[in-house]
Amino acid sequence: MSLPPGFLDELRSRLSIGQVVGRKVIWDSRKSNQARGDLWAPCPFHQEKTASFHVDDRKGYYYCFGCHAKGDAISFVRETENLGFMEAVEVLAREAGMQMPARDPRAQEKADRLGRLREAMEAAVRHFRMQLATGAGAEARDYLARRGLDEATIGRFELGFAPDARRGLFEALGGQGFPPEVLIEAGLAARPDDGGAPYDRFRGRIVFPIRDGQGRAIGLGGRAMRTDARAKYLNSPATPLFDKSRSLYNLAPAREAAGKGRPLIVAEGYMDVIALVRAGFEGAVAPLGTAITEEQLDLLWRMADEPLIALDGDRAGLSAAQRLIDLSLPRLKAGKGLRFVLMPPGKDPDDLLREGGAAAMQKLLDGAMPMVQLLWQRETEGHVFDSPERRAALDARLKGHVDRIADPVLRRHYDDALRELRYQMRRASNALPARRRGLPPPPSAPRPSTQRSLLAAGGSGPVPERLAEAAILSALLMHPSLAAEVEAQLESLEWSDPANAAMGAAILAHQDLSSEALRIRLAELLGAEPLERLDSLDHLAVMPFRRRPEDRESARLAIAGALDRLEAEQGHRMELSEAEEDIAGLATETLTWRLRDAAEARDRAVRAMQEDKTDYEIAENGARIDRREREAMPNWASTHPADEAAARQTPEKLGAPAVRISLPRY
Repeated sequence: MSLPPGFLDELRSRLSIGQVVGRKVIWDSRKSNQARGDLWAPCPFHQEKTASFHVDDRKGYYYCFGCHAKGDAISFVRETENLGFMEAVEVLAREAGMQMPARDPRAQEKADRLGRLREAMEAAVRHFRMQLATGAGAEARDYLARRGLDEATIGRFELGFAPDARRGLFEALGGQGFPPEVLIEAGLAARPDDGGAPYDRFRGRIVFPIRDGQGRAIGLGGRAMRTDARAKYLNSPATPLFDKSRSLYNLAPAREAAGKGRPLIVAEGYMDVIALVRAGFEGAVAPLGTAITEEQLDLLWRMADEPLIALDGDRAGLSAAQRLIDLSLPRLKAGKGLRFVLMPPGKDPDDLLREGGAAAMQKLLDGAMPMVQLLWQRETEGHVFDSPERRAALDARLKGHVDRIADPVLRRHYDDALRELRYQMRRASNALPARRRGLPPPPSAPRPSTQRSLLAAGGSGPVPERLAEAAILSALLMHPSLAAEVEAQLESLEWSDPANAAMGAAILAHQDLSSEALRIRLAELLGAEPLERLDSLDHLAVMPFRRRPEDRESARLAIAGALDRLEAEQGHRMELSEAEEDIAGLATETLTWRLRDAAEARDRAVRAMQEDKTDYEIAENGARIDRREREAMPNWASTHPADEAAARQTPEKLGAPAVRISLPRY
């Protein structure tokens, strides 16, 4: 049985040879790089202990450096399962979801005709390249020079020029023996509706050859030189060689670059790809004049786990990105995603590279946005969520998008990420003035009895969090060097009060100063008022590190306890906030467990922070005194001999169990 032309190419493009071979071998995790499709294992064709069997998943081939076995997915199935060629093809076709074609007695004839079409395409590429070097191509050469393309780049991408002549290519290739039917079927020429003589499809255009993953010319793209042309860009029509929904510009070189770890960047047009490659971003491709299709998306994921989508920063580019989100959601899998590079408004990669160079582009690539964030931006940008109805509508839209994800684990992670974004939006909303949120205004002034309380000290955020933040700042002011021990936690801390955040950042920046020098520096940076307000808080005055300024360990314990409480408070509040939404829907046991765990974590943090670990001694008269404070008073023993003697008696000597008393700190 003969297979129709292109069937095996399609089969190989749909399959991952890594998955096919992976059923028979165990990959060597030390030598393999799964992300790059670089896989190694002991050879299944001969006995060995070392991993000399190599699979290049991106190119679709395997090779053993020991026994020299080599081939593709079809040959691997044939050799390992002892099958004939057509049997192996049938096995793989079922796995790829492809229908085996019916017997075609004219298959060889079609294969020969397909080969003739490829020859015509290669002849056309050569013809257009020669035309660019003639006098007729002078204007095109000037245009390319203005776009920054040198001769090496023009040669690398095989750019050419189609003169504005009705039958220039048709007659040139006809003279080389290509009949009109071949030129028309290859998409190089067209026959008018009135049945007249065929004419060239590409005229008055710069020509960009389009090649498949094996480097064969399959189509052409043309940019009009005239500003009044009906279409600025023109691609080859659908032919037996060319299907623009399954092709990408610069596919083969980009696949090779992605295999070496270079980023795979999806730009919008030919010139963007060429500019990116010239700037060193060799893994650049472009769809061919249309939005990215399912087939192109699968092709991209075969080359890289997270392609970078760098579409133009105009309305059309953003719309294309949004459409791609809808296309991608049902096809997402663990480890296969998209990141979006948001270009400046009105700019494309070519513009950005000419103005800012490779560094400007690299900066944007480094800040590529995960797809979940762009989805959130699409659903929230330009909207106001100041009522339960509007927030419920947002939740319904987001739930509809998440439900389209087939992978249950990935669906849960998307749901978690969107919940976090909702929580951040709610926090930002709570930071707005009460009048803008539709809430009654706060009292104009605190009562006299609360003048020295935390509530009257100003600032924003929940009181428990501000209370813990104040403890952290006060302890660090007394022992600045402790900031180095918790620097990572402080940098990632979501401060509830902007004033506290400013003071925390200043302390981190000047942690090498002494306590006195730090206070002077903070007063210069922030003014005296924040320090005075912090010093005046009554709940801090009773804390051990304030009563014993030289006690560095008590300050360290206070900071650790406060950080734990902040984490527990914020986690508890987030769970409660999410519960408000979930309880209106389908409440499950999972919701109850989450709330219980959050409440227990919060209670543990509060108890740990409130517990006073001071060692107290019990005098004969029952009075309690801090052992370290007693020992620090030199005249205490001489002025209180009876109590001193009693204090030196351990509880066991007095016939009583050891006593440690825990007092609330505040």
